[in-house]
Amino acid sequence: MFIDEMKLTENVVRNFRVAKIFRENTDKITSIDFSSNGETLISSSDDDSIVIYDCQGGTPKRTLNSKKYGVDLIRYTHAVNTALHSSTKVDDTIRYLSLHDNKYIRYFPGHTKKVVCLCMSPISDTFLSGSLDKTIRLWDLRSQNCQGQMQLPGRPVATFDPEGLIFAAGINSECVKLYDLRSFDRGPFATFKLPQDKDCDWTGMKFSPDGKLIVVSTNGQVIRLIDAFQGTPLQTFVGHTNTKGIPLEVSFSPDSQFVFSGSTDGRVHCWNTESGAKVATMSCDHPGPVQCVGFNPKYMMLATACTNMAFWLPYIDE
Repeated sequence: MFIDEMKLTENVVRNFRVAKIFRENTDKITSIDFSSNGETLISSSDDDSIVIYDCQGGTPKRTLNSKKYGVDLIRYTHAVNTALHSSTKVDDTIRYLSLHDNKYIRYFPGHTKKVVCLCMSPISDTFLSGSLDKTIRLWDLRSQNCQGQMQLPGRPVATFDPEGLIFAAGINSECVKLYDLRSFDRGPFATFKLPQDKDCDWTGMKFSPDGKLIVVSTNGQVIRLIDAFQGTPLQTFVGHTNTKGIPLEVSFSPDSQFVFSGSTDGRVHCWNTESGAKVATMSCDHPGPVQCVGFNPKYMMLATACTNMAFWLPYIDE
């Protein structure tokens, strides 16, 4: 299933083709996450199921159900056999799940409205959550008690940098604040104000793998790329469609060269982070909006999802 030892270029991106389509779900897939070793992919769906895929074999490995609490924003922890997820039913508690025996290890109560971002530290047991209750909370997997809380004026998005030393918070869809994890209670050490998008809200934020860029995704037809150190706007990516106000996921390639996004027309779009130019519009048999897009951190493979999951590989013409 894998193609290894290959450099990602614009030409390689244009040659990506769907290698496998999975129809494990009966409702839309709402989040995906690759394991850090690139060997498995985990997904959550509105049908209350968690599906784990074997990336090497290109097969669905296991399906777990979360009928009682529902499941969204699924994230691997540092152990491949455990994951965190937010809830869609009962309450807005975050749940820590053992995938091995489908039992909950711990609950993290506190948020009073829907959790809209969940991010695991790349280096420790710390994780961040942001909610429509206008708070960002900092947690440790080992304790159900919140380690820190920030009250915000609006909907938050938040993410860790690749070294796990700082985190970025996007506030009110207009400014990005950077915090040192060890002293975040002292306030941000940098604040960047961006031009406000009148027709949409920020719905996601990610650092590039090299830590130099931050991409801000929205529920509209615009994606912003800024310099992670100065906050300078670098690129505005457009050309994908989002007519339904969906929080479309945006992902970097592992070399930070490219940005991928889904689209409500079922296609996948790719831009060059340096030039801002559109590299490819990739068509697939996605019958619905492509909400989830992720690039495997270790292997030359892209995953995209609507109600179906698609694995993409570069097609090499021998």
